[in-house]
Amino acid sequence: MALTESNSFENGTLAPEFSLQDVVTNKTINLQQLKGEKGTVIMFICNHCPFVVHVNTQLVKMANDYLDKGIGFVAISSNDAKSYPQDKPELMKQVAVNLKYPFPYLYDETQEVARDYAAACTPDFYVFNADLKATYHGQLDNSRPGNGVPVTGEDLREAIDMLLNNKEPIENQKPSIGCNIKWK
Repeated sequence: MALTESNSFENGTLAPEFSLQDVVTNKTINLQQLKGEKGTVIMFICNHCPFVVHVNTQLVKMANDYLDKGIGFVAISSNDAKSYPQDKPELMKQVAVNLKYPFPYLYDETQEVARDYAAACTPDFYVFNADLKATYHGQLDNSRPGNGVPVTGEDLREAIDMLLNNKEPIENQKPSIGCNIKWK
């Protein structure tokens, strides 16, 4: 596991469009179908990364807390499933079903979407407003596997709350830290 920090993604950047397969429904879904009325959270995650496993329960809780407030959530795995078979779509579906993901879990087989978003690690979090302009790209919170800090989602929750309350985006956005995306 290579510890990797998220890349820069400037506030105001328009969310790159995509159409990807939802591993649970096997349907292809695009960003326009997934976006929330008031905002959208896009998360690059995967099945095997200990940093994602560490926060999965909070991701489910957070989505359940905000979906009825007009915030859409979507998770994308861009890992090379040939080299990392634990991230193949069939196993992604098992994880999504077992953890009761309230959001689509999409497979980015070509890795184009990860490149378009300059995604670097799992987990990697992006928040976009109703017009799909970036307002946040950073960490979930200060918790990491083994550091004893509770997983609260504090930073991402603050970013979403700022958006919902029509406030300016958080100025000091801490990058996410996790496993590097497994590139082909």
